[in-house]
This record gives sequence, C-alpha cells and structure tokens, in this order.
Amino acid sequence: MRSIWLILLAACSAPPVPQESQMIDRGECDWPMWGGRPDRNMVSAEKGLRVAWDAEQGVRWAADLGTITYGNPVVSGGRVFIGTNNERPRDPSATGDRGVLMCFAALDGKFLWQAVHDKLAEAEDWPKIGICSTPCVAGDRVYYVSNRGELVCADALGFADDENDDPIRDEKRAGRHDADFVWILDMPRELGVTPYQASASSPLVAGDLVFVLTGHGIDDKTREVKDPKAPSFVAVDRASGKVVWRDASPGDRILAGQWGSPAYGVVDGRPQVAFPGGDGWLYAFEAKTGELLWKFDCTAHEERSKEGKRETNNYLVATPVYVGDRVLIAAGQDPEAGEGPGCLRAINARKRGDVTKTAELWRAAGDDFGASISTVAVHDGLVYAPELGGHLHCFDLATGGRIWRHDLLAHVWGSPLVADGKVYIRNSDGDVVVLQAGREKKVLATNSSLPGLSHGTVVAAGGVLYVAGESKLYAIGP
Repeated sequence: MRSIWLILLAACSAPPVPQESQMIDRGECDWPMWGGRPDRNMVSAEKGLRVAWDAEQGVRWAADLGTITYGNPVVSGGRVFIGTNNERPRDPSATGDRGVLMCFAALDGKFLWQAVHDKLAEAEDWPKIGICSTPCVAGDRVYYVSNRGELVCADALGFADDENDDPIRDEKRAGRHDADFVWILDMPRELGVTPYQASASSPLVAGDLVFVLTGHGIDDKTREVKDPKAPSFVAVDRASGKVVWRDASPGDRILAGQWGSPAYGVVDGRPQVAFPGGDGWLYAFEAKTGELLWKFDCTAHEERSKEGKRETNNYLVATPVYVGDRVLIAAGQDPEAGEGPGCLRAINARKRGDVTKTAELWRAAGDDFGASISTVAVHDGLVYAPELGGHLHCFDLATGGRIWRHDLLAHVWGSPLVADGKVYIRNSDGDVVVLQAGREKKVLATNSSLPGLSHGTVVAAGGVLYVAGESKLYAIGP
C-alpha cells in the first residue's frame, strides 16, 4: 500500500491559452481539467470567492461520493465530474469494489450519471481506491483514465440525451443514469502496459489530441519492468481513440509506477508537451509528432552526496507547469520513507537534447525546499509551491529567491489554487487555509469545520469553490 499516496495528485484563468489549445470548448468560467487549462498553471480568474465558511454557512450543496476519493473535481458546461470508489453504490446491479466516475449538476449537486468499471489485479489496481484520474472535459466529451488503465472517452451528457453515441453500442448499462461511452483504449491489453498500484494520470486535450501517461510500471513480483518497450506516454486522436504517437523513454528505468500528468505549452511558436517520467526525468516532445525535444534529469544535483552517489529515489509525481518559455516542477519521494530532500526547478524549455546541465534557470533545494508531490501555481511573478512537510513557499519567478514561507501545521499532498487575489491550500488535517496572494504573507482564514476532508486541491468555477472530501463533494458559494 506504500504508493497509494501518489494518486492524490493529485478554466477561467489568466494569462491567455495558446491558440491551438483554444480548441478545447468550455464555458466562460469552467475548470475543465487538472490545472484548469493545458499549461496546468493552478490559477483562476474567478472573482468574489468566499474566504471563510463552516458547515452551517457558505456550503451551497454537498453530494455523496464513495468512501475514498483520490481524484479532483472538474467543472464544465454546468456539470461537475469526479472519480471515486463504489463503496456507496448508486446502482444495485453494480455493487462491490469498482471504480466510478460521477457526474453532478453544478447548480444544485443533483446526481446525473456515473461510469462503473470492474477491478484489475490487486497490485495493478489497489483495493477500494476507485478512479484516481482527474477527468478532462472538451466540448461534449469527457476523458479520463479508469482504474483498469483504460483511456476512456464518454459523452458528457451520459444517456440523458436519449442517444447512444457511436461507436460503442454494447454498453452493459444504458439507463438514464449511466455513462455513454464513445471509445475506450485499453492500454494494458492493446499497448502492453502494466499498471502499478493504480492508474492516475489526468488526460490533457489540446487541438485534436489527448495526451496521457499510460501508468506503466514495475511488476509487483519481480520488481522489474515487465516490458521496457511498452509506452509510458501516448498521444491519442480525441475523436477516434487511435494512438497517433507513443514513447517508452523511461524503458527499464522506471522506479515503481508512473502517476503523473502531462502539461502543454507553446515555446518559440512550437507546441510541446512535457511528461514526468517514472525514472525521475522530465521529457518534452513536439506535440503533433512525438519528436523528443528535450529531457532533464530531475534526480540530479542536490540528491547526490559529495562522492557523487545518488541519495534518494525521487519521483516526479507533480505535474509540470508551463509559464512562457519555462517549465516549473517539484521533485519528491514516497512520504512513507519520510519527508526527505526535494527540489523545485525552473527549466528553460527552449533548449534541446539532454539539457540537465544547461537549462536549469534556478532551483530551490536543501534547507530552502523539501520533497514535494504538489503542482505549483504561478501568478504576478510569484511561484506558490507546497512541500510535503507542510510548508507553503512563495518564490520569485525570475530569480528563485524565496519571498516567504508559511507553516500549514500538517502534511500537504494537494496543490494550491490562486484565485481572486487569494491562495487556497489544503493540508492533511482537513484545513483549507486561505492566504492573501502577493509578496506580503497574510493569512485570511483557516476553514476546518467540514467533515471528511484530508488531502486534495480546491478548484473554482462560476463563482463557486469545489472541495472534495473522502465521501462528499462540497460546493461553497460566493
């Protein structure tokens, strides 16, 4: 069970989205994917968001989920989508341990439909963890990775539109509260992928392609990669589900599993997509063709002793973030091994080849930054970055100099959200801490009254904050 923590990584935002990725259709104030948009920067342009709330005041609605919820909500077209488990089944014909994707009405939390997926073997799909992938909504389609390692495309309306969207016409369940599958790419069966302790990557849609990590990992018995040639990263045609390009760069160097998610940016006019590899390297490819543009060893430098020996096996669980021509990403390791050393880096995405020694613009490590599995938020020249040990840091984007640090008094596995001049951040005690965004550290509120909260990330859409607990999804009104 040592790696379940990895799965917890677990819009209406500024600056503008690159032109190619504007093909993602969404409402004016939607948050349709992890990070809100393809660059994955955790920033929203929402205004009028609530600062303080409790169980009696501020909660617009609360919807029942399963009993464990490791994914994060997304909001698009008046609907909220989130993965969970099946320990509180809504369908009496689909009981037992399964993975579930649920869809609710954003207005009042009404349950609309769900997708239900059977389990894989225990080592590949840990018991009762459900669907851990945060979905991505593009137009009238929702994309996610099931607990079975499948990349799924479903109709965002389910069967509520009384239509069966081709080409899949043999759904086992086709009631008004069931998913209407458009296509399913079974990555273990069709691509030779071996998931390790869950598939958790959050798909990214840009242009005509869906980008995702396959979740390929080690064999639980041999502790080795069963098929080093199986792809770790794929680009799939969003309409047909056909693989356009694939890459197996980590090969036999995967340390355990691969639970990260890709990010997309346009650098020097050329679209590129960055994948955090299970070997601790960050890989960037030309988005349309899969040509490797650059790679960076995120285990290098601060994690080596004076004798040059590697001291930690840091994973890249955090999602990379594109900001102009640079990429920011934090490195961490299994929290069960202790907090340990980590590193936050700013990387020049204009370089080519193995850029480990040439593209690092700055880094925060050692006493300045510990292990982290969180995705950063960058706004107004400031980088907000949590570390596992429970501190939220504010760094200068240009220099990497630390502006301030705040002790959240508990571990942090989620990511910050910057919105409405505020920073929202959750800790493992279930607190949602709200700070003023900017160079002056100021705590505005600590919200700790909602039951069942632990790790996760706050998202905002349509003037509402969405906070997922283990068994409930809360909508906090303006």
